[in-house]
Amino acid sequence: MASPIRRAGISVEALSSGAGLALLSALLFGASTPLAKLLLRGIDPWMLAGLLYLGSGLGLLTVTTLARALGMGTRREAAVRGRAWLWLALATLFGGVAGPVLLMFGLARTAATTAALLLNLEGVLTALLAWFVFRENFDRRIALGMAAIVAGGIVLTLGGRVILGAALGPLMIAGACFAWAVDNNLTRKVSQADPVQIALLKGCVAGAVNVGIALWLGSAVPPPGALGAAVVVGFSGYGVSLVLFVMALRHIGTARTGAYFSLAPFFGGLIAVVVLREPVTAQIVAAGILMALGVWLHLTEHHEHEHGHEDMAHEHRHVHDEHHQHTHDGTEPPGEPHSHWHVHGELRHSHPHFPDLHHRHEHP
Repeated sequence: MASPIRRAGISVEALSSGAGLALLSALLFGASTPLAKLLLRGIDPWMLAGLLYLGSGLGLLTVTTLARALGMGTRREAAVRGRAWLWLALATLFGGVAGPVLLMFGLARTAATTAALLLNLEGVLTALLAWFVFRENFDRRIALGMAAIVAGGIVLTLGGRVILGAALGPLMIAGACFAWAVDNNLTRKVSQADPVQIALLKGCVAGAVNVGIALWLGSAVPPPGALGAAVVVGFSGYGVSLVLFVMALRHIGTARTGAYFSLAPFFGGLIAVVVLREPVTAQIVAAGILMALGVWLHLTEHHEHEHGHEDMAHEHRHVHDEHHQHTHDGTEPPGEPHSHWHVHGELRHSHPHFPDLHHRHEHP
């Protein structure tokens, strides 16, 4: 008997090769939104933005240090090198410095449920930039999925008067989504590198910058309880979530990762209803249905055709599958998966695939 996943037409390949990572990332980030809304009752928005990222960086630094102390530091991931540092710096500026500040100020002026659903814009903007600026391929099904998500966002804006005071919060959240969309596309350029190193550096640098600016502007350091809570929320909702997001980027590309990540608002909205006792309105239900339809269209995608691989050389985490048939000279780390510089020869074949590190080819 077919599993519920198969009966729904959902690709098991998608779930196993990146979508599952993106969905778990969405769950952690979605939970952080209403929790951050609670923390804003006692912490300045700019300070909280910095603490969330600083918590993510310091938490990952602690985990990395413990892993090395226990002898778990074998070279299974590639380090950030060369031009990748430029892309990582720009991604940190947009996604680590600007995005969290805009979100915290937007949350302070917007109901948590509405804010959580508006965060679907991140996936839409991520896809638009990936398709039309960074030239990632897409088809009709993927475009229809994004259209459904956009329609859900429009439903949220229907009804009521639009005044500056009411619009400012959502506009700031939209600005945060744009900053993260730029961040996502730039991070894809370094996604072959160690995701923990990427998230650790982004968290420590962006967090220190925003905490420093907050202190310079006169923000007070929160009491120990609130401080600890912010660090924990940042570690899980920003640190661990970002590690999973980067891993998904390398497997399924930017637009599809962004689409799966669009489930984050549903998780956040559900927690907002349960924890903050915010009302469930007809608008929220209708928007949720449309957005869920869009994500389902992405999850049920099946992309297969004959394609070619050109000669290329790079370094990233891998196992010896059909795309990795290179020889070793004895200097490589033992076991698999591992990371080392290797060469790909020309190859032409057909199989289901996503725009991962090895499938960024042109389409007719």
